[in-house]
Amino acid sequence: MTIAMLLDMARGAYGERIALGSRSGGGLSYEELGARVAAGAAAIKASGAERVAFIGVNGPAFPVVLFAAASAGVPIAPLNYRLSAEQLRGQIAQLGAALVIADEVYRGAVEGVDGVAGLVTTEEWFAATATPLPDADPFADLDPLDVDPDATGVLLFTSGTTSAPKRVILRHSNLISYVLQTVEFASAEEDDAILVSVPPYHIAGVGTVLTNIYSGRRLCYLPNFDARVWLDTVRVERISNVMLVPTMLVRIVELLDGKPAEAPHLRSLAYGGARMPGQVLESALAAFPDTGFVNAYGLTETSSTIAVLGPDDHREAFSSDDPAVRARLGSAGRPVPGVEFQIRDEAGNPVGVGEPGLLWVRGEQVSGEYEGLGSVLDEEGWFPTKDGAYLDADGYVFITGRSDDTIIRGGENIAPAEIEDVLGRHPKLRDVAVFGAPDDTWGQKIIAAVVVLPDETATADELRDYVRARLRGSRTPDEVVFVEELPYTPTGKLLRNQVAQLVADRAEDEPVGS
Repeated sequence: MTIAMLLDMARGAYGERIALGSRSGGGLSYEELGARVAAGAAAIKASGAERVAFIGVNGPAFPVVLFAAASAGVPIAPLNYRLSAEQLRGQIAQLGAALVIADEVYRGAVEGVDGVAGLVTTEEWFAATATPLPDADPFADLDPLDVDPDATGVLLFTSGTTSAPKRVILRHSNLISYVLQTVEFASAEEDDAILVSVPPYHIAGVGTVLTNIYSGRRLCYLPNFDARVWLDTVRVERISNVMLVPTMLVRIVELLDGKPAEAPHLRSLAYGGARMPGQVLESALAAFPDTGFVNAYGLTETSSTIAVLGPDDHREAFSSDDPAVRARLGSAGRPVPGVEFQIRDEAGNPVGVGEPGLLWVRGEQVSGEYEGLGSVLDEEGWFPTKDGAYLDADGYVFITGRSDDTIIRGGENIAPAEIEDVLGRHPKLRDVAVFGAPDDTWGQKIIAAVVVLPDETATADELRDYVRARLRGSRTPDEVVFVEELPYTPTGKLLRNQVAQLVADRAEDEPVGS
């Protein structure tokens, strides 16, 4: 089975249902989407392209390109449109004979790359797919069974926050396993709609299209995130499902400022992509009291979500007086069907319940494969996520951060997330990032970079005392630095290296918080 067959099934089951666009009209039905995809697939085949590179913001063109490439048996590589022209050109060059489909605003940046099969704007390409094929049946020459399920369906570049971006291979079989294990076919109500805010180049952007087409929802796109526009769209479009990264939810909560959101149709709010500050999550739960919250944890290499903290888990933890149960709000939940978890120490040996280590995962949806580098799965099929983690007695997984971020102070391993979780609950703080810096005495010292809420003031001693009262003394920040904001990727990933550089640059001009 291939991802093209997901749309084929949807077209056959609910072809007249609206697939893309506004509830007020002008959208595409599943049948019309299928016809567009067929026309697009024919164009891709005619171009002779071996790959399709998509450079564009959220919009109805992306699902058409995604399924058209899959129908043509050609891998699609959605690229990060926020990269520099030089970076985009470099990634296109790595793709070989690619048909480049780019928003008009990015066309000039990517023109003239050697070896490409063609360059067309998103607007031109999307308009061209509206022309019906001469054949009465637009799918007559497009048999999804002709595409090998083990062929590459999607290529995604890693974010490159800690090393050069790598091309992750996601085969049709990986993506299909993810969809079939997590979503029931045709499970959505006819009026259900998802607001897509995550960009196409993120695995969540790809996964959102696949799972919601398979379940039968209408996809409504927000080209660029704005909290007020998001709230208005949720209300006007009667959105039932959303997917956000934590930085987006932070902005929404701040805009609401303690008031409940007007979202009577919103049944599910999924979030993921980075750590969610506890105080933000609790404020969001209060702002959307009738909405089920879902924490979705996953990686590019795992074809999206591999663990879920569901609505019932959120409600139970939010209302519980049991510290162990309430702590689950900080967990990533439990593995989705078909995925196994194992926590190992640095030597690769499994550890017990509650013991920290590194998370390894296994399942059909797990790729763990990079173009040009090969597979990093071990001999038993386990993938090293490089995320620090531990499992509690009930199987909930707690992610403590990237292994590269671990602070080693006086021979003791300290996860920045442990300190960030505490400081994140301080009533005067908006954001926090903790990292290690070289120290002659301890090997590394702990530095906390904090953003104070507007109209609030806080001192370094006050914040250190707050941590010391809740964690061991060795977890207390040696230094606290006050900054105006912290750097994140557009998909909500903290750029910890840039935080460290920001603090180092300031240290050259002034003493750091003492």
